[in-house]
Amino acid sequence: MKNFSNKYMLFYALGLSAVVAILLTVVSVSLKPRQTRNQQAETKMMILKTIGIESTMETADAIYAENIQETTSSKGLPMYTYPSGVIIPLKGNGLWGPIWGYIAVENSGHVVGAIFDHQGETPGLGAEIATDKFASRFVGKEMGEKPIVLKKNADKDNPYEVDALSGSTMTCNGVTEMLAKAFEQYGDDIPKMEDCEAIAKQIMEEEL
Repeated sequence: MKNFSNKYMLFYALGLSAVVAILLTVVSVSLKPRQTRNQQAETKMMILKTIGIESTMETADAIYAENIQETTSSKGLPMYTYPSGVIIPLKGNGLWGPIWGYIAVENSGHVVGAIFDHQGETPGLGAEIATDKFASRFVGKEMGEKPIVLKKNADKDNPYEVDALSGSTMTCNGVTEMLAKAFEQYGDDIPKMEDCEAIAKQIMEEEL
């Protein structure tokens, strides 16, 4: 049986580690463009879903181009428009890490859809913000005059209150703070009920 010196074993291990590192780097670099495309497609799918349009990784680009216009807010921040409203990006922090999403507001001043996601919220609790059931709670609410707030036993008739998830106080607080930040940044660009009513009144007066 051939014996190898400690020096030989050391150089062998270092050489093997170098080869593995190079291979991993090559794989990572070669996969990065695909990962970037997938991330972009996922973002477009989320934005489209806020206005009720379903898409796939394969169809997102085309459907997005037909329905969404990328623009900037009055404060120079990125936002999106569609034929009958605006879509506001959301970014914040939950209990265990980043949370994010998008919320669509019609020109009438009403929320028509929302979508949320997270990095590591607790399954069955805070992670429920990523479900359609939770997002549906925002439909019909308003965001023109002040931010939407998540509350336990929220008043269903209050257009600025959404029922919070049970047992997920920290995550829900994060969503509330995220919405408040979005209102601070995009408040001037979010359609308001009073604006819609004023336009409707003007149209009626012109027709008389």
